[in-house]
Order: sequence, then C-alpha cells, then structure tokens
Amino acid sequence: MSTDVTRILEAAARGEFPATDGRTTVVPQPDERDAGVLAFTAHSVVFADVDPEWVRAELAATGGDPLAASMNPGFLVRLMARTGRRMNTIDLLTVADALPGPPPVTLREIEDPEHPRVARALKYRDDVRVWAADGGVLVLGRGVAGRTEAAIEVDEAARHLGLGRALATAARHLTPDPVVWAQQSPGNARSVRTFQAAGYRPVASEALLTAS
Repeated sequence: MSTDVTRILEAAARGEFPATDGRTTVVPQPDERDAGVLAFTAHSVVFADVDPEWVRAELAATGGDPLAASMNPGFLVRLMARTGRRMNTIDLLTVADALPGPPPVTLREIEDPEHPRVARALKYRDDVRVWAADGGVLVLGRGVAGRTEAAIEVDEAARHLGLGRALATAARHLTPDPVVWAQQSPGNARSVRTFQAAGYRPVASEALLTAS
C-alpha cells in the first residue's frame, strides 16, 4: 500500500529530494509499527500520528539551528513522550540499486525462526530472510513503509577481508525491489565505509521510534 512516506522514499531513491526550504513536513505513520523522523538536506519529514501544529511549535521552541531542529535530542525526547515510543539511535539512511545475477559470496539461507538474528530482525521488519556466509550474516526484510532493508554482521575474525562489502553487495543482488535500503550508525565508521564501498548512497538521517 502506497503512503506519503512511501512516495517520499521512492523519490529520494531516484535522487528527487524535498525542497531545501528549511521546513518540516508532517505525514501520518505508514502503519502501526513505524514512526519517526527523516532529515534530508534543509527539509525534514516527521512520520507520526501527531498534530502538525504541535510538531511545529515544539521545533520552534527547541532553539539552536532550525535546520537541525528535527534531530535535536530535546525535540526527539518530547516526540517520544508524545507518542509513547522509544528510539535507539539516529542512523544514516542509505540506498543502492538492485544488481542482476548471483551474489558475489557463497550464502546459505537460515530458516530457523528461533535463530537469534532472525528473532531480532522480526522485531523491526516483515518478510525477513537471513543468509549465513563463512564469517558473516546477511539479513533482508521489509521495514519502514515496506521498503526492503539490509543488515549485515561480520565476525571479528573475518573482518578486514572484504566480507562486509561482499555481504552488502549481495543484498543488492537478492533484493526483490528496484532498490535496497540500509541504515548505519554515523559513529560506526567501519559500517559506513563498508556500505558506501558497496555502492550505497547517503540519503538522509533517520530516527525510528518503536513501540517496544
């Protein structure tokens, strides 16, 4: 089902971003599970079932740089209190186009729903699939507004060998959609470099609010 957030994300994946006018757009949640904030260049999108006038008043009261107000910790704390939700971190949101052919690394699919990586992914995504490689794991699932999201995990002993980049690239071969999305914590420079080396483009910063 198409939503306002769906259309905003689809446009961003094509390189078509909201106007750089310093404003904040407030749209409904795409579903009961997902709410949050997207901060593009000089334009933010709050996707939560809250009064737009309340959002604008709170942003104005935040102080500091108005272009950064939607990611200001003070505003996010008040938004969490208003919605009864919590958040983990502010992520860098990236996207990459799908690629043809088989992935560049040998993978075996994990179908055990009790597997820790599967169980964790199911808290945030639907249609979760998980593959294991020697020394790493790749997760694909449908997250915010139904977008296909990738996450990877590399064992300490397998790091610095290119496996992370191979897994991130594999997601581009395995996505059922024209693009695949991925989030990285900006402070995790290793993860940011890995996904950008695999062809993922920075799109926005994102704060997801979860109900539990």
